[in-house]
Amino acid sequence: MSALGWIFMGLLAGWLARFIMPGRQGGGLIVTMIIGIVGAAIGGWVGTQLGWGTVNDFDLKSLGLAVLGGVVLLMILGAIRGR
Repeated sequence: MSALGWIFMGLLAGWLARFIMPGRQGGGLIVTMIIGIVGAAIGGWVGTQLGWGTVNDFDLKSLGLAVLGGVVLLMILGAIRGR
């Protein structure tokens, strides 16, 4: 996937992860994109470890793994911040 594809997937996955998680998370567009990209890396790693696949292409499975990773990342950040 190209860099532009990763940015778009990160933006979409970060937005969906923020939509799924209850409460208010700080940050704007750039933070949402970073959460999505890091979430995609986490989701891809977890998916590979569990045999679910990787985040290589822009498809529904990859987006699902990226969103799952974004939600996990938001949960970790919430626990660190004490929310």
